[in-house]
Parts: sequence; C-alpha cells; structure tokens
Amino acid sequence: MADLERLTEVIEPEAQALGFELVRVKMVPSEAGDGGMALQIMAEDPATGQLVIEQCAALSRRVSDMLDQLEEQGEVLVPGAYHLEVSSPGIDRPLTRAKDFENWAGHEAKIALTEKVHGYRTVKGELKGIDGDMVTVDIPGAKEVSFPRNLIHSAKLVLTDELIAATQPLDTSGADDIEEEKADD
Repeated sequence: MADLERLTEVIEPEAQALGFELVRVKMVPSEAGDGGMALQIMAEDPATGQLVIEQCAALSRRVSDMLDQLEEQGEVLVPGAYHLEVSSPGIDRPLTRAKDFENWAGHEAKIALTEKVHGYRTVKGELKGIDGDMVTVDIPGAKEVSFPRNLIHSAKLVLTDELIAATQPLDTSGADDIEEEKADD
C-alpha cells in the first residue's frame, strides 16, 4: 500500500514550485478499466481555485520525474503498477483542508463521518464553517451539528445553482481566437 503521508511530503513542494496548492493525494481504483490503481493528485491555482489542462500536465511531469528519481534512489512510494492522475478539484470539490471549510461556508456539503455524532454518520446541509477544529453544518429540518474535523472520513460540496454561481470561471480570453487545423489526408 502506498504511503500517502510520504507521497504528500514529496508532491506538495512540486505543486508549490508551480504556484499551486495541493488539495488531496489519494490512491483510488483506476478509471483505465484495467483493474489497477491510480495515484490521484488534486491541486488548484490559488488565483482561480482550479487548474487548466496545461497546469495539470506540468504538475504531472514534475511529480512523475520526482517519483522516478526516488525510485532510482531505492525509495518506492507506490509499489506495483499505477496510473498518475492529476486534476483540478472541480466545482463540487472535496473539502480536505481547514481553509476549505472556512472558504466554502454558506454552501451545501455532504460529509461522511468515521463514527456517529449526534446520531448522524452522514451529514448533509449548509456548511456553517469551522471554529478551531470544530466543523458545523446546518441540517435542513433538524439542527446545527458540530463535530471535530478529525472525525471526517470524506467531505465534498454538493453541486447547486448557488455553488455554480459562486465558482470563479476560468479565464477564457482568447478562446474565440483558436483556429482548428485539419489533418492532411
């Protein structure tokens, strides 16, 4: 099994060198359909909260080179074959860092907990924010529930019209100037 903590230690400086913030490092089943695993890296450009394809490719190259160097030195961080997937967190992004719970307060979130808190194992409602290490969610028709962030198994924003309206669009200047080339037959 891959050491995610060590992978994060290696990947984060590579992301920062490109001006990006690391959102998540995770091993997931690969979408390649081969039954293998994928090292999934999510990062964002702090200016946009997203990455465009060229930024994903740049981070992928840096991480791949670094992992290859470490393997040559005898440190294998991901045993066996795997795919490297670098992506933007997307609109319905995962909430992984304390600042995510602060920055996205006011939006709907779905949070799975590692144990029941106030009778809930899954909480869905308006994210009220974080105070210290306590995350608070307002559950519709119920009440506000607070729980320690370390009890969160997974958390993500729920795609709503309000979230779409609040998400910064990527810069599309120049998109109208793109010309398609036809391949010579």
